[in-house]
Amino acid sequence: MPSLKTYDLFISHAWKYNSEYYKLEGMLNDASNFEWRNYSVPKHDPVLDPDDPTDRKTLLKELDEQIRPVNCVLILAGMYVSYSFWIQKEIEIAQTYGKPIIGIKPWGSERVPSAVTEAADEIVGWNTDSIVSAIRRQSI
Repeated sequence: MPSLKTYDLFISHAWKYNSEYYKLEGMLNDASNFEWRNYSVPKHDPVLDPDDPTDRKTLLKELDEQIRPVNCVLILAGMYVSYSFWIQKEIEIAQTYGKPIIGIKPWGSERVPSAVTEAADEIVGWNTDSIVSAIRRQSI
């Protein structure tokens, strides 16, 4: 069997809403015939304090460095995205580098924030096969 491609991914997340992030991470880890590297910085390992105005410039630089090398950016499309300065910045950085964006609707959610629908190359439901298939289709 040929070796599998390893996908370099950035999972956008709000540190205040991290349970979906960890569920998605687990889904990707458990996916059959799928290898990936995580370029995100989860809550347990934050680079800087996102609420400290003096850290914003440094944090934006760190986000840029995390997103620049990835094959794809995954946006958890919970409604909090509409209010998150940082997730908006992650979308902008991904667009700057021409990175494909996949919006993932949380389980049971019918609405997706317009910021995600406008930016995403594809929107998928909360299903491992759908997410992995979209990553394979969209990744550069």
